[in-house]
Amino acid sequence: MGARLADAVSPYLRAHAGNPVDWFPWGDDAFAEARRRDVPLLISIGYATCHWCHVMARESFGDALTAHELNAHFVAVKVDREEHPDVDASYLAAASAFTRELGWPLTVFATPDGRAFYAGTYFPPLPQRGMPSFRQVLGAVGEAWRDRRGQLEETAAAVATALAAASLAPTGGALPGEQELGAAVAELAADEDRVHGGFGGAPKFPIAPVLGFLAQNAGEGRELARRTLLAMAGSPLRDGIDGGFFRYATRSDWSEPHYERMLTDNALLLDVSVELARGAEAGDADEDDGDAVAAVGRGIVDYLTTTLQLPDGGFASAQDSESLVDGVRTEGGYATADAERRRTLEPPPLDEKVLTGWNGLAIGALARAAPVLGVPDALVAARRSAGYLLAEHVSPDGVVRRASRDGVVSSARAALEDVGMLAGGLIGLALATGDVDHATVARTLIDAALDAAPDATADDDVTAAEPSAVFAVPGGADPVLAERGLALPTDPAEGVAPSGITACATAAWRLWLLGAGDRYREAAERAMRQLAGAALERPIAFGAALELMTRLAAPVVQLVVVVPERDGSGRPRGDDELLRAARAAEASLVVIVTEREAAAFADAGFDLFAGRRLIDGRTAAYRCREFVCALPVTDRAALEGLVP
Repeated sequence: MGARLADAVSPYLRAHAGNPVDWFPWGDDAFAEARRRDVPLLISIGYATCHWCHVMARESFGDALTAHELNAHFVAVKVDREEHPDVDASYLAAASAFTRELGWPLTVFATPDGRAFYAGTYFPPLPQRGMPSFRQVLGAVGEAWRDRRGQLEETAAAVATALAAASLAPTGGALPGEQELGAAVAELAADEDRVHGGFGGAPKFPIAPVLGFLAQNAGEGRELARRTLLAMAGSPLRDGIDGGFFRYATRSDWSEPHYERMLTDNALLLDVSVELARGAEAGDADEDDGDAVAAVGRGIVDYLTTTLQLPDGGFASAQDSESLVDGVRTEGGYATADAERRRTLEPPPLDEKVLTGWNGLAIGALARAAPVLGVPDALVAARRSAGYLLAEHVSPDGVVRRASRDGVVSSARAALEDVGMLAGGLIGLALATGDVDHATVARTLIDAALDAAPDATADDDVTAAEPSAVFAVPGGADPVLAERGLALPTDPAEGVAPSGITACATAAWRLWLLGAGDRYREAAERAMRQLAGAALERPIAFGAALELMTRLAAPVVQLVVVVPERDGSGRPRGDDELLRAARAAEASLVVIVTEREAAAFADAGFDLFAGRRLIDGRTAAYRCREFVCALPVTDRAALEGLVP
């Protein structure tokens, strides 16, 4: 019955190909079939490493009687939320009208034109704890469609109207300054679990974007980020054997994790580790804490490069929570085994779907980790991933694709996060390697996102009903959603990863720092002004945006260090003391290049690099304040003596 899923790029869809349910993948064919039969759609959304998705698949979608009822009265659509994030966001928003318990699997009933009229999450095979069985839900919805169809269609129309109105709600404010950002830090500190670390109660997530914001704020913020990271690292949330972090814990003491591991969490937590380790090198933490943070980062690098990186160079999106232990499928059986026992077990499978944006996060984090943590293999891994993405996910005419598996590229449209995160990763790689080509590709990606957006004034009217989008996905939203009026604006909230808006704005800001032109700074500031009000109101949900706002509020310091050469592995060779001081410096941007690389950046239109040369053949550091540069210095003491 699941023949339509057998060749899907998504491992999640392929896992359902053997179900007795007559699944359709996301696309026009499913809607056409629902119209032809005049029946509702059952849209089931999940992802390959989702534990309760596995459970519902075994209990209900694999059951012949349930499948018979589903096939007789519905058109069933299976969606990988990671392959189609815009579809997931649209139906998750609609589901919030029917349940407060949002999550996955997401179970949505919709009219043949795709408008939701009822939704829930996991439904058991038998009634339990006041929850109806899935077959009871199917029966009730089918009966309502036959007998009270007009009422359901009114509900669907009302939900769609409410979502459209909410998406046009006013937003924005002035860019926050030191006082407002300090208040956001204080609010997060007040929500800290002083006993176990982290924020709030159970379930408890790493919330890596928030830690990234805190790590940018010297003093209370950075100490809170360090305390939280080390608390998580010493808890069951982290695999002490291979160094990766699990997705979240079901208890406030970080115990009883859900054992799937996500590329996003680990890439972002690596970035936090690098920032805190860099700060410790500059003297803002004691040596033991600095060493502990660096060890956490090296553990994540090891997990990314030995477990999640695939033979073709791309990073798998996740690792499953379930595996076979002694012939029994269990959640966490492998993760809770010791190192000796693991040698006898098959590790949990990977979701080998390569996602553009998520790989971009890993590329940037690994590139930054290599020099700070002393792990050159991280840079090798970042280069391999970038090579795969540029060969397979970016077409010669610049069109970005969302996903692939085994070199087969999905037809799914890229999301805005793919554009911004890939651009950000390529900029990080360019700075680490001196390869200007990666920076020029990043600039092309951000240019396309700027050009795809509606025209915006130089200073948006943030009280307007619909502030102009600053960035947009070239080619537009998912066409199936767009055709039916179901596409929503990019969600700016940042629970587990930066939003597409923030990712693009951060990349634009870094392009400006490199001297690509004022257009990029203005775009970053416009985007952040539109998010400022919501971010200051709910800092726990806007960590990456607040991190960028912190950078925008700080004095602009650019540090370019020119070295005589690189060694065979690509590491810069020069005055080691001067290089260490440069990497630990409080600066908006630190980049180490050879004379030849500096000239290539300048020739490509990155004006920060114009005229950057060695001094009498020696390593030279150029410290600039918003492109106004001091005379170059050639030793550590002179660099540290420059006016902050």
